[in-house]
Amino acid sequence: MYELLLAGGWIMAPILLSSILAMAIVIERLTVLRDGKVIPEGLVNKIWHLHAKGEITQKNIAAIRQSSHLGRVLATALANRSHEREAIKQAVEEEGRQVVHELERYFSALGTIAAITPLLGLLGTVVGMIKVFSAITTAGVGDPTVLAGGISEALITTAAGLCVAIPALIFHRHLNAKVDRYALQMEEQAVKLVDVLKGQREQ
Repeated sequence: MYELLLAGGWIMAPILLSSILAMAIVIERLTVLRDGKVIPEGLVNKIWHLHAKGEITQKNIAAIRQSSHLGRVLATALANRSHEREAIKQAVEEEGRQVVHELERYFSALGTIAAITPLLGLLGTVVGMIKVFSAITTAGVGDPTVLAGGISEALITTAAGLCVAIPALIFHRHLNAKVDRYALQMEEQAVKLVDVLKGQREQ
């Protein structure tokens, strides 16, 4: 592996750095974006029972807000329950946008890595071919070993760039889809809670 890194030339350094950064982002996001942490099961039922018993206190709202990302959205609805339905809905939407923004943290960086690493590989290819033609100009084409260094550098950097870009793109799409699903579920749960608070839905 070390020999391949050396053979790929200096372009391998930013490609390797990009791979490490992409791996760190993916691991961190997969740790955060878990169903139990974002949308814990039974939270809405718990809130409905508290509401039915008249036990929606500031302490309980604070505990719900700290429990999860969904809890933040639902706690906003509870904190504004004395207002009109449209005012509650607007407050929930604003909080929901902030929550989704947090869930999408580092997505831009991961998408950038997926986009630039093939270009870095292409740059390595160009640099390697320049070395090949420089070697041909200097020594001719009689000795294949003279050309081998440039050709191997071109191929290695191209392969390395694709090996980083493809998984990064796959995880970027996967994580985006996951956040979209969470956003839809949080919106559905929040609408149900608002309807319950305003007496437009049975618990």
